[in-house]
Amino acid sequence: QVQLVESGGGLVQPGGSLRLSCAASGFIFRINPMGWYRQAPGKQRELVATISSGGSTNYADSVKGRFTASRENAKNTVYLQMNSLKPEDTAVYYCSLGLPPRYWGQGTQVTVSP
Repeated sequence: QVQLVESGGGLVQPGGSLRLSCAASGFIFRINPMGWYRQAPGKQRELVATISSGGSTNYADSVKGRFTASRENAKNTVYLQMNSLKPEDTAVYYCSLGLPPRYWGQGTQVTVSP
């Protein structure tokens, strides 16, 4: 069955960086688009970034220039490099399979605080 397992979240100071990873299994990873979403307390889940099977990316305006999505098909893994983090980036970050998303990971908490 499909499994998406995120890792790499944590507590970081404003201006810091984190790299999230999502290890995928149970489907043919290399032909599928993937996505990163986030959900802050009291808010709806929102799109952060998508990456096509060919590696093309799209980003939410709020993260453009700061976040970079990438994928490593040999490892069935998608990444989200997050730089210049802000307190408003605090959220649970989810990896997703497909556009629109069909499957979700369990999420990883990112907290940006002094």
